[in-house]
Amino acid sequence: MPSPTSTQLTALIVGSMFFMEQLDGTILATALPAIAHSLHVDTVATSVALTSYIIGLAIFIPASGALADRLGSRTLLMLAICIFVGSSIFCGTAHSLLFLAIMRTIQGIGGALMVPVGRLAVIRSTPTDQLVRTMTWMMLPATLGPLLGPVVGGYITTWLTWRWNFYLNIPVGLLGLFLTYRFIPEVREPSPPPFDLKGLLLAGGGLAVLSIFAELFSHGTGSPALVASFLGVGLVLLGMYAYHAGRTPFPLLDLRLMRFQTFRISVFGGAASRIAVGSLPFLLPSFLQIGAGLSAAQSGLVTFVAPLGAIAMRPFVPALLKRWGFRTILMANGSSAALVFAMIAAFRPTYPLWLLSLVLTLAGAAQSLQFSAYNTVAYADIPADRMSAATSLYSTMQQIMLSAGICIAAGTLTLLSKLHHNTPANMTDFALGFVVTGVISLLAVPLCATLSPSAGANMSGNHR
Repeated sequence: MPSPTSTQLTALIVGSMFFMEQLDGTILATALPAIAHSLHVDTVATSVALTSYIIGLAIFIPASGALADRLGSRTLLMLAICIFVGSSIFCGTAHSLLFLAIMRTIQGIGGALMVPVGRLAVIRSTPTDQLVRTMTWMMLPATLGPLLGPVVGGYITTWLTWRWNFYLNIPVGLLGLFLTYRFIPEVREPSPPPFDLKGLLLAGGGLAVLSIFAELFSHGTGSPALVASFLGVGLVLLGMYAYHAGRTPFPLLDLRLMRFQTFRISVFGGAASRIAVGSLPFLLPSFLQIGAGLSAAQSGLVTFVAPLGAIAMRPFVPALLKRWGFRTILMANGSSAALVFAMIAAFRPTYPLWLLSLVLTLAGAAQSLQFSAYNTVAYADIPADRMSAATSLYSTMQQIMLSAGICIAAGTLTLLSKLHHNTPANMTDFALGFVVTGVISLLAVPLCATLSPSAGANMSGNHR
């Protein structure tokens, strides 16, 4: 059994990879108006630079666990970093939105192989009773990524150019390669099951087609027949995959894992919360720049204090879970996103910016607690030999919901623009976008209420 020091070191290295992947997923949010101006497109249309990245994640995350079993965790992580850094360089040279979207998709493939494999390496090397504390170490950098993304992106875009948001990945990626080679163990299955190529084609294809449908629908582009055809083809492919998965002993995404209550509630309860979190990096910077008239650097500075809330909450997560248990924490904290989004929607340019910063600090603390609990309890009842499959399925659902948050937010703005005779989105429109995604996040509360009071007691230490 690895020592606590080596386990925490592995968790921090993997968490740093999460930080790079999550930072890159949100760093462009503040730069979207600048990208739109540079590439001569509408600001709302540039959300494809965010969703295309998540498309790449969604397609290849299902294969991550199976590939790690064959190639080894360290080898696959190093390959993923190389793909990520290489595509980042091409993103920085983009001179059209289409080329940027393609390179962002490839970048997402690198992230797809990085995130779940890193999580799997941590879970496999950590005893069950230490998993809450270890996941807390791992999720700290991962939490900072999406919170710091708009801040870093704002300053880079203001003082340099939006292209340097991608070039930033070069030194970070090279450091990640060294740390991975030096410290991450090479873990692979001695006799892995046959690779489910048919499942990859059906599941990956279905997710890709539905992502394209969501992008077209959210922006109101394409004829109704074209949009409907993408929806139909995507649903058919996923239906074919569900039929295939029920009849193969080792499916790429094992839907039978939903039989475990802790895993099922973490997936679906977390989905409602992640829709809200996914919409935040898209809505907030544009809300502050277009609605409140702030510069990219100013809007980034407003959100800078949000990571402080996440950092401040992290040391208390194990103690809170031990005192109250997963069910109580998830229920009590489930409405936090809706409350925070309502307060953001009520903000007006005449209000002091420190008040909004205080709200975002509370949001960072709430997200830190909520997703530490979700990401841990999901594996409470999963057998050791199913961890790889569980990690692939959980990571896939996680990224789908983050993408859905962006699409729902963009769709709300597009619908409001059409109702206003195609006028550009204003502050009220962005406020309604926050309200819509915040209301969706409330669905997490009744879902978490069905969780057993003793769920995950072997992880949290709450045996009351």
